[in-house]
Formats: sequence, structure tokens, C-alpha cells
Amino acid sequence: MPYMDQIDLKIGEMNCAACSSSVEKALLSINGVESASVAFATGRGTVTGKGLDGEALAAAVTASGYPATVEDAGIDPAKMATEIEQQQKKNASNWKRRAILGVAIWAPFEALHWSAGTLGLEGPWIPWIMFAASTVSMILVGSGFFTSAFAAAKRLQTNMDTLISIGASSAYFFSLFVFIAKNYGYETGHPMYFMEAAALLAIISIGHWLEATSSAKAGSAIRELLRMQPDVAEQVNEDGSTTEIPTGEVSEGVRLLVRPGSRIPVDGHVVEGASEVDESIVTGEPLPVAKGIGDVLIAGSVNTSGQLVLKTNVDGRHTTVSRIAQLVTNAQSSKAGMQRLADKVASIFVPIVLAIAAVTVIGWIIAGDTETGIVSAVTILVISCPCALGLATPMAVMVAAGESSLRGILVKDAGSLELAGKTVTCIFDKTGTLTLGKPVVEQITPESGYSKTELIRLAASVETPSEHPIASAIVNEAHKQNIEVPTVVNFQATPGSGVKGEVDGRKVAVLRDNAATCRVEVEDSFIGRISVTDEIRPDAKDTIARLGTLGVEVHMLSGDRTENAIAVAKEVGIKTEHVHAEASPSEKTEIVSTLPRPSMMVGDGINDAAALAASDVGVAIASGTNVAMESASIIIPSNSIESTAESVSIARDTLKTIKQNLVFAFMYNVAAIPLAAFGVLGPHGPLIAAAAMGFSDVTVIGNAILLKRKLRQQRIMENMQ
Repeated sequence: MPYMDQIDLKIGEMNCAACSSSVEKALLSINGVESASVAFATGRGTVTGKGLDGEALAAAVTASGYPATVEDAGIDPAKMATEIEQQQKKNASNWKRRAILGVAIWAPFEALHWSAGTLGLEGPWIPWIMFAASTVSMILVGSGFFTSAFAAAKRLQTNMDTLISIGASSAYFFSLFVFIAKNYGYETGHPMYFMEAAALLAIISIGHWLEATSSAKAGSAIRELLRMQPDVAEQVNEDGSTTEIPTGEVSEGVRLLVRPGSRIPVDGHVVEGASEVDESIVTGEPLPVAKGIGDVLIAGSVNTSGQLVLKTNVDGRHTTVSRIAQLVTNAQSSKAGMQRLADKVASIFVPIVLAIAAVTVIGWIIAGDTETGIVSAVTILVISCPCALGLATPMAVMVAAGESSLRGILVKDAGSLELAGKTVTCIFDKTGTLTLGKPVVEQITPESGYSKTELIRLAASVETPSEHPIASAIVNEAHKQNIEVPTVVNFQATPGSGVKGEVDGRKVAVLRDNAATCRVEVEDSFIGRISVTDEIRPDAKDTIARLGTLGVEVHMLSGDRTENAIAVAKEVGIKTEHVHAEASPSEKTEIVSTLPRPSMMVGDGINDAAALAASDVGVAIASGTNVAMESASIIIPSNSIESTAESVSIARDTLKTIKQNLVFAFMYNVAAIPLAAFGVLGPHGPLIAAAAMGFSDVTVIGNAILLKRKLRQQRIMENMQ
């Protein structure tokens, strides 16, 4: 297999969020691997480095206990959506089966044990039944935990399953020792905890079942995205007939028929027909866009009215939907700074817990109460399992990345999301960002004897052959006013000066006064002046105001003249002292570096690339250059900067949820361990611990679901406005 700088893997049999960390550790131990990100919810992993062998990576992951294969280059959206859903259903189904089996083994025999003791019916057969039931539970229900713990041990590591495995095994083998001793006539005086071991595995399996089900819901955004691309496309044959083929098999350069009401299957451009297309999947804009011959069509968009024939620009596996889905997948599997800290804490937490459990046993044995020591140690191992800590950040990130994508905000990684939430300074490029980057005629001032119409007519005639932005503005204004523009002859263009030519037998010149105005002369006589301006984005003022309400200080960067930059700043609501004009690309970078951090830079051009990279969070709008987009960490596919403020708002809600989750997870473990160590939870401590651990997981997951609901409601309300 060829070596690649980035390799995507499909990874199976991950039981919980902790498993993704184990897989990452296995990948990072391989030579050449620079980074590894694994998403539990989607079963996908991304590995970057130099000289990587995909098959070798997959083999290493498989050897660690998680079957892995190399993801095919390019994504068939329909296939990927199906695979993700099937994998998530399979994972949830496996845990459901284990949970039901665990309860079915534990509950009736526990009831039998309790009722026999209560009714005074205990006999020598009861321990045998408890032993048999617990053994079956250890084999059928506990096998997944033991396999994972053993795989980690082979790599000299520990994980969440290590604690569960040791806890259940301790209760089981201690009971087995007592059971064998009694059968040989030696009375130890200690009870047996066979059913406690079975109960522990059953309750934890229920928790993992809920976790798997909730994770599938939290990661549903990718499936929603991928399903926006139809499964089949209608290919137009040479004779005009059509043939249905799977979207993933569509080739570049073929013609596809798109009927009214159907979705665009593959990116392309219109070659026949006219219609209006809903592009909200990418742009977030709810209003349909008129499309005619030559116009670009985006996969997943909805053709609302007329019939269209498009010619594909890419094949069916490399569409805009696929690229968005890949970005979202990468973002969901990446790790924020908080998560890296949590992982580090968890990695040292497990060995510490094992040490605490050992000290607890020794302490109680010295105190003369071996039974309490064993029970307390098992309780510590179970109740301190940091599953909630492992779930705290990824669940919230999955929700935020997915919901952002549905609003037309593409976040490349979790770190950018975290920093966006902490942003204190937002810097906007002027031309093409705060403005549309397309000059329009602002004012027409004719001299006496000439009308505005005549002035524009003459100027547009001479400017028609020119490619200067001012020329385009003047010509467009003439067309806008339905003015018939005569043909110019003897056209001459002088860079930095203007253009000349003959119109209706007269010499006409349009000369540049400055970057925003020009004067018009006929036969060397001044007849009027035309002023142009760069049109401000309709949503610029509202965006600046919203950032202000979020407590973000807004600045402007521009290479334009100071007076022009200040004029735009005043109109959109940016303070004059926050305007940095006449700045070169290198100067822009320096300015960004000196402003309060974390900072967010919003730009669109090649000259913004360095500044985007210098900021903590670079935001590129879709109308910008590929260079700018590569340098940015957040991409806004729409032609609207309002999403900038929206991304900050989403990130802050996400950070709030993450902090709440982490605080709860830490407080839970810190408070629970002393209670378990001192025997406060009593003889049923392992059962209480298992239930409490499950509750902590559900609490973290539930908090992420609340975030998803909040963001979704916000999105619905915005679409209704």
C-alpha cells in the first residue's frame, strides 16, 4: 500500500469514550505517527505523520483489541452514512444484549438469595447456584471488559475497564476462595459476593448501553449531512434518455438531470434550464438562489422549481457534502485543550486509584476487618472509574461541531472551538469581508449642460473594454439604469491614470482622481465626476453589534487608505481607534500578534492568510481564496459574516457545558473515593458504586443532549426569522 501523510481508519468494538483514548495511545506508539484522533461516536480515526502505512496502522489497532480497516480514499456519502448508523446501532445493540443478559442472570438469583435468607430456606445448594450464575455472568457479560483491560495491560497501560475488571474479579475470586474453603470444611467467617460481581457487570453494562445510545444521538449531525446527498442520480445519456446510477459511482464531467423538488446529487454547473435552488445546507441562508446556465450547483442543495441539467465538476465521492462531513468528522474526533488535560488526568488517575484500593485493603486488614477491606476496595475501583471524565468534552464537541455544520459553520478542530469560546478580540479584514469587495457607483455629479444619464453613458462606453474594478462599477450602473452604451473606438488604457477613446466621434476620457473617484472629460473639457464605493455587507453592522454584546472587542485591518477604512468602520460600528489601515500583509500579521488574545481573525484573501494563521482562531468566508481557507481554522461557506458572531456564541455555550461536565466528573470522583475507602457505603458498596458511576455518565451525556436541544432550537428560531 502507498505511504500517505494522512490516513483515515474505521474502528470497531469501541465500548465507550475511554476506548477511543486507548486506540489513540496505540497509534501514537507507532513510529512516524505525529497525531491521532479517534471519535467514539462515529467509529472513525484520523492519523497524520510521515511515511505511514495504513495497513500497518490498522493491524496495530486490531492487535490492541479493536478491529480496524483503512477508510477508502474519498467518501461515498450514502455508504458512509449507512456504515456509521449500522456501527452505532450494532454498538448500542451489543451493550443492550449484555445489559439484558446481565440483569437476567443477576436479578432472579439475587431475588432467590434474598428470599431464601428471609424465609430461612438457605441450604448448601444456594452458594452453588450463586457461584454458577456469577461465573456465567463473568464469562458472557464481563468478557468485553476483561478483553479491553488485558489489551491495555499488554501495552503496560491502564484504562477505565481496568478498574471495572479488577473490581468485578476481586469480588468474584474473593467469593470463590470463601466458597472453596467452606466446601472443604473451613469456615472463614466471610460472606460471598458472587451476586455483587454479577450486579456490578449488569449495572455498568446498562450505563454503557445508555452511553452508546446517547452518543449516537449526539453524533447524528454527520448522518443528517450525508443523507442530504441523494443515494442515486439520473445520468443523461447521449440519446437524451436517463439512467439511474448510485451517486457514489457518478464520474466527473457527466450530465445529470435534476427534477424539481429533488436534491442536487453531485457538484457541477448548469448546462440546461433555469430554477431557484435552496443552498441552506452549505450557506445557512434560507432564501433560494436563482440559477441559470453556467451557474454553480452544490451537492445536497434542493432544486425548488424548474428542471435542470448539470455537468459534474467532481465525482460522486468527492462532493461538497463529503468534504463538509469529513471536516465535521475530523472536528468531532479532535481534542480540545480541556480534553487533553482530562485525558492526562485520567491516565494517572487509574494507577492512583489502584494504589488507594491496595492501601485501603491493607489498612482494613491491619484493623482486623478483612471483609470490609475487600468490599471497600472493590467499591473504590468501581466508583472512581473516570468514564464521566472521558465523556465530558467529546460529547459536547460532537454536538457543537455537528450543529455548527448544519448552520453553515465548519470547524476544523476542537481546539479552535474552545478558543473561539474564549475570544476577546475579533479582527475583520475590510475589503471582501466587511465589504462585498465589488465597487458600486455611489454618486454621479455632472457639470452644467450634462445629465447624469449622459455622463454615465459616455463613461460606460469608454470603460467597457477595461477590467478595472471602477470600470466594472460604471458599466454595471449603466446596465442597471437600462442605458444603451455605444461602442468605443481607439480605446487606450494607461495604468494608474485612466482610459480614453472615441464615442460618437468625440474624444472621451475617464481619468482616476483616486481610488474612489474619477473625472470624465469630453474633448479635454471636464463634464463631471463619478464616485464609487465598496458596498458594505448587509449583515456587517448587526454582526459587529452582536459581538459587542458578547463582550468581544472588534478591530479592522485594511490595506486601504485610512479615510476609506474609517468611513467603513463608522458605518458598521467599529471604533475609530480600532482601525488599522494602510497595512501590508506582514504588518497585518504583526498587528494581530499584538492585540489581546485569544483573538479571532476574519478574512478572505491571499493577503489575509498570514494574519489568519497568526491569530488564535482564523475564520475564512467562502468567497475568499483557497489559501485563506487553508490558513483558517473555521470556514463559513455562506457569503455572510453573521456566522462569525454565531460561532462565538455556540463555542461559549459548548465551553459552559464542558466546564459543567468536568466539574461534575471531578467532584464526583473526589467525593466518592473517601466514602468508599472508609466503608461508609457499607456491604452493598459495590452495587451503590456501579449505580453511581452509571448515573455520572448519564448526567454528562444528558448535559450534552441539553446543549444539542438548545442549539437546535436556536437554529430553528433563526430560520423562522
